[in-house]
Amino acid sequence: MSRIGKKAIAVPQGVTVSVNGQQVKAKGPKGELEFVVNDLCTVALEDNKLALKPVDNSKPARSMWGMNRTRLANMVDGVANEFTKSLNLVGVGYRAQMKGASLNLALGFSHDINFDIPQGIKVVTPKPTEIIITGIDKQKVGQTAAEIRAFRPPEPYKGKGVKYADEYIFRKEGKKK
Repeated sequence: MSRIGKKAIAVPQGVTVSVNGQQVKAKGPKGELEFVVNDLCTVALEDNKLALKPVDNSKPARSMWGMNRTRLANMVDGVANEFTKSLNLVGVGYRAQMKGASLNLALGFSHDINFDIPQGIKVVTPKPTEIIITGIDKQKVGQTAAEIRAFRPPEPYKGKGVKYADEYIFRKEGKKK
């Protein structure tokens, strides 16, 4: 049984949630999101709380139960408070800056990388070596951060590359004579 799926999702004050069959819409001070719950789960709004239940006791239904509950909880939390991911650039000459609707990255290649920011995501570069990504959709924020990090993942010898702010890079010892 899903331990996550059993927990009801409390709807915070200032957020309105509407359920129409399998479609759930959440509207809050930060924006509006909608999610279609998988057919293997049923969703109901009772006493300002969202509750999910699997349709039957099959393995796929129980698998979708926890995942759908987590997606709905992230959606309700996102319209109330935005999600944030921070990236750091480590390396000589590595820098980032916003140019219009795209992020310009200098990561030691022979050319600069221009990354187009997806709709609904805000990117800020307070320092040339720091990138802050914010948005109401947790999946989109994480995917955008992962795509930026993938241009130059941190390497284990000097730690150079694009890393998450809270990421620990396990360092390896170099060659010895």
